Amino acid sequence: MPISTSAETPTRASVSVSTQNTASSQTINHTLSSYSLPDLVCFAHLHWDFVWQRPQHLLSRFAQYGRVFYVEEPFVHGDNPSLEAHFEIKERQNGLKVLVAHLPAGLSEEATNQAQAKLLTQYFAENRINQFVAWYYTPMALSKSRHLQAALTVYDCMDELANFKFAPPQLRELEQELFKRADLVFTGGQSLYEAKSLQHADAHAFPSSIDKAHFGQAREAGVDPADQAKIAHPRVGFFGVVDERLDIELLGQLAKAHPEWQFVIIGPVVKIEETALPHTSNIHYLGGKDYKELPAYLRGWDVATLLFADNESTKFISPTKTPEYLAAGKPVVSTPIRDVVRPYGELNLVQIAAKAEEFGQAIGRALQQKDDAEWLERTDAYLATISWDLTWQDMVSLMQQRLADKK
Repeated sequence: MPISTSAETPTRASVSVSTQNTASSQTINHTLSSYSLPDLVCFAHLHWDFVWQRPQHLLSRFAQYGRVFYVEEPFVHGDNPSLEAHFEIKERQNGLKVLVAHLPAGLSEEATNQAQAKLLTQYFAENRINQFVAWYYTPMALSKSRHLQAALTVYDCMDELANFKFAPPQLRELEQELFKRADLVFTGGQSLYEAKSLQHADAHAFPSSIDKAHFGQAREAGVDPADQAKIAHPRVGFFGVVDERLDIELLGQLAKAHPEWQFVIIGPVVKIEETALPHTSNIHYLGGKDYKELPAYLRGWDVATLLFADNESTKFISPTKTPEYLAAGKPVVSTPIRDVVRPYGELNLVQIAAKAEEFGQAIGRALQQKDDAEWLERTDAYLATISWDLTWQDMVSLMQQRLADKK
């Protein structure tokens, strides 16, 4: 995709895209003329430095060609009620700016939103953010940003946040407001698309994608990380945020039924007590790891798993780790998450099992699957059709069209 940056307008990028959009039922086979993308301002509920996932993959690509501002949730100083509200600015990949509002203790919800709105207005003026794309990951951010006039509004709905533990009660109402404001709605999976397309006429499914080169490193020889090196084989692994979506009961049942297997769990524990997790001698919680470290851990696994519970929080998830595991060349066993069953289960790339007994049987089969050349060939053929680069290009194509329509 040819991309040029205008020297006269250094805060924008001129982008020319020729791409086939696989995100909707229609094929876009149209070459767009060069178009200047505005700055991009993202309002997110996730900390940039927490876990490298969909927002980081996409926005770091936008940041290669123009200014990107990532507005996080505020940090409230509980011990300093007299603190003057201010932004902390952190520079990240490709010059992306992370904005964190620091607020004093004791503010009401309304005052908190007003303080952030004031900081945003001031920051926009000081940095000449005039024409911009408003990119939302959470409808809750409308309370501090609805006064800002965007050239284009995009809602990249990666999860059904209202179904998550401790979700704010006003989230569903604010999402309806965001639907009315949004020019485009992107969804993180097919199931979520089927739900959100009923609420917005310009919705497009962009399922979880893959950085094949990064996770492909797991197929190469390398040193086992120190905290994993002493764990015996066979190793059955999982990485991701350990929260209410993880089926801790299933994990405990598997560990007890198969003491000959070692279960390696990588990821931060969030919203659940660590004491609630199953603790047996063959379950190893290694904590959160940096994105760049994950291939080294995957390299040493025999089977990778998607140990997701069947509850409201997993109803619409499209786990990014599915293609990441496969790119690492690891056999995968998953609970019947819809966006894993379709397409991975239907293509016989991932084994699907629900209860502990059948899940254990599937792991047993998967332990033999790593030497199945035909399975690996089919897996690689499918992975060749997806990438974060292609996803990003298709999104740019749609955004350029909607911006052109507004002229």
